[in-house]
Amino acid sequence: MSIHVEQAIIHAITLNSEGKLGCRLRPQPLLNGAAVEAMVEELHQTYSSKAGKGFGFFGVHGDDGEANPAFKNALQSYLENALGFVELSAAAGKLLQEELSKYDFSQGGFLLLTLYQHMATDYLFVALLNAKSSMTVLDDMELTQNDHLDLTNLQLAARIDLTEWQRDSESRKYISFVRGRAGRKVADFFLDFMGCVEGVNAKQQSKELMQAVEDFVAEGDLTKDERQQCRNRVFEYCQEQVETGIDVQLKDLADELAESGMESFYDFAKQGEYDLEDNFPADKSTLRQLKKFSGTGGGVSLSFDSTHLGERVIYDPISDTIVIKGVPANLKDQLDRRLKSN
Repeated sequence: MSIHVEQAIIHAITLNSEGKLGCRLRPQPLLNGAAVEAMVEELHQTYSSKAGKGFGFFGVHGDDGEANPAFKNALQSYLENALGFVELSAAAGKLLQEELSKYDFSQGGFLLLTLYQHMATDYLFVALLNAKSSMTVLDDMELTQNDHLDLTNLQLAARIDLTEWQRDSESRKYISFVRGRAGRKVADFFLDFMGCVEGVNAKQQSKELMQAVEDFVAEGDLTKDERQQCRNRVFEYCQEQVETGIDVQLKDLADELAESGMESFYDFAKQGEYDLEDNFPADKSTLRQLKKFSGTGGGVSLSFDSTHLGERVIYDPISDTIVIKGVPANLKDQLDRRLKSN
């Protein structure tokens, strides 16, 4: 396996008959090594592939004052060997119970904490998991219903990069977390119980990078193909960083472009009016616009490679129209059949 699990434990957040939340604590770490390794491996892969994650740190809210430091203090005590892992997890369970009690939650869940290593980096993964029912066929061909942990539907989860936190306490992105749905973030209470506040905005940083790239190729003496090659190289580099869980390094990206004959991107980006960090986590869905245009609205969805703009796809902003030359074969077939039926 690509990961090494050091510790893992699960506590239950439950509702009693009066509708009050309680926390049932497990007194020792999970013991089944093979099962735990398989579970954490699956969670690691699922979490790493989640798009649009937020990034933060143990810090201070902009308007609300200092975040609750209890989780941070307990974790610090654990790292200094002043607190055991079970005690750390119990403190986390109580803090989550207290935070959940502030909201109208109809159910609890299973709080998982696990310490593991991946690619020489130490992580603490924290998630509130739900149980999911499934049907199983027994040996006598009878059906039975079982409950199991839903590992694929991660909605409330965060991962602390302990290596980065210990190496650079001023970092604002050593905690990553799953963003909630539209409106009030579902993850708000989950971050509050950990005392985490948002730091680096990966989506905004990616938008700034994309604008810097567009300005860079526009000001350079480049052909249309060379401009698109620059965009493609930026996207490919960022995609590689996302897939390996490594931040975009602005200087490294500039070196990649320099190898293709496009010099001075780093100086261009830093001297321009771009609010770009030297290194930051990338948002692949945002940067995909370097290669593709897409949009949905009013019952119409459209997506095409950016290389087609001005050739197969003609956009007229004055008349608010798009002309497509060379309709895709499967779409053309559908349209032809509909015209005949009419």
